[in-house]
Amino acid sequence: MVKVVFTQNLQRHVACPETIVEAASVREALEAVFAANPRARGYVLDDQSQLRRHMAIFVDGRLIRDRAGLSDPVEESSTVAVFQALSGG
Repeated sequence: MVKVVFTQNLQRHVACPETIVEAASVREALEAVFAANPRARGYVLDDQSQLRRHMAIFVDGRLIRDRAGLSDPVEESSTVAVFQALSGG
């Protein structure tokens, strides 16, 4: 099962508890989470269902490549980590 986690910083804006789901891709993992937590969808994805500019997703510590389709594969033991990307200096 795939573990989906959201950072504490993100959870200050929307409640997103750690969730265990069955999935073969990042998109499938997120859709499973959003089915139970639709408010989180609007914070993470834009109106085109693409990853918002201020968000970042890592699978097993590696930044995903497909920000639009979220097609990056996940393994049964993967951890998908959703971050609010920060910038500035």
